[in-house]
Amino acid sequence: MKSVLVAMSGGVDSSVAALLLRDQGYQVVGCTMQLWDHRRNPNSDGEPQFGRCCSLDDVYDARRVAEQLGMRYYVLNLEKQFQQQVVQPFIGEYLSGRTPLPCTLCNTFLKFDRLLLFACQVGIDKIATGHYARLARDEEGRYVLLKSRDEGKDQSYFLFELTQEQLAHTLFPVGDYPKEEIRRIAGACGLSTAQKRDSQEICFVPDGDYASFIRRHAHEVNTHFGPILNNLDRPGPIIFRDGTVLGTHSGLYRFTVGQRRGLRVACGRPLYVLSLDRLRNAVIAGYKEDLFSEGLIAERVNWIGGAPPPQPIRAQVRIRSRHKESSATISTINPGENERRVRVDFDVPQMAVTPGQAAVFYDGPRVLGGGWISTAIGATTVHSIPGLSTSLPLEPF
Repeated sequence: MKSVLVAMSGGVDSSVAALLLRDQGYQVVGCTMQLWDHRRNPNSDGEPQFGRCCSLDDVYDARRVAEQLGMRYYVLNLEKQFQQQVVQPFIGEYLSGRTPLPCTLCNTFLKFDRLLLFACQVGIDKIATGHYARLARDEEGRYVLLKSRDEGKDQSYFLFELTQEQLAHTLFPVGDYPKEEIRRIAGACGLSTAQKRDSQEICFVPDGDYASFIRRHAHEVNTHFGPILNNLDRPGPIIFRDGTVLGTHSGLYRFTVGQRRGLRVACGRPLYVLSLDRLRNAVIAGYKEDLFSEGLIAERVNWIGGAPPPQPIRAQVRIRSRHKESSATISTINPGENERRVRVDFDVPQMAVTPGQAAVFYDGPRVLGGGWISTAIGATTVHSIPGLSTSLPLEPF
């Protein structure tokens, strides 16, 4: 009998993924990854704050579903790896003036790496998750990653770093179903997670207060950020696009490109964060129309099919998880020298191209690949301000 290890988060999607695979004739084994100790998220009274993902309640819910389905079940402690490969980069990106995407890092380094390794160690060849995505094979036999049937729930954006080797050992059982059908199946089979709410926030920041989380845990990142950590809440200028100093902020890590709330400066029109100038410890602000960029540079690009295209290609590009894809031309920068770096030129300028987020490339429902945004092209710049103090120039995390 074919066997598969299902990553069980304690939610309805992974629960139904296990159920569907069992009904398809697989010998299903459940596994929950213990990633974060929520006792490290105290509230104002010192009590732990639990999110709706990766908490002890989720472990209990996953175990209960495993019992209902008659499955063997494991809990795999990956807290150390999660701290090193997800939490530290999350903090490091904010300290570097970028906006992180921790869910993709978790997929890349834990769900489709450590979990697959564990599956092999216990004699199982396949893993499955509750991601809303699909798999197919092309005419040459290569694995193809596709959007889910339910595009409103599609999670392919977070999976762009997967390789042919990983996809060969992966199943996405719920990708062909709308969310409503997944809940109906769970309810009809009496699964205890049938009506459980979806997780919306980042699992290790259950209250969504990223700034407070960074203040509590910044000391845990490597010493590369020593100069910043010593001045974490250092005040700096909020500068309008024409160079006018509008006010003062209390820590660059509190802001992200496209942010509207929290600037706390008076202006006749709504202001948005255009960019974060780490060298001058400055928040650059402007109007909504100033947020649009003609393109971007993406680095550490992964092409799911394997080799990068030899010539510029046309594709649809998504720059945020809920961004509507935009037509663009993608060109490899310095072919033969650095094929993991590309330039994306949009047909129509796009709003809030944010360093640290992912640019994911699509051909219809097919995910071609993607990379990490390093630079927005054609974005509004601010005039230089003589005499502004600067922080130490540091390399990216």
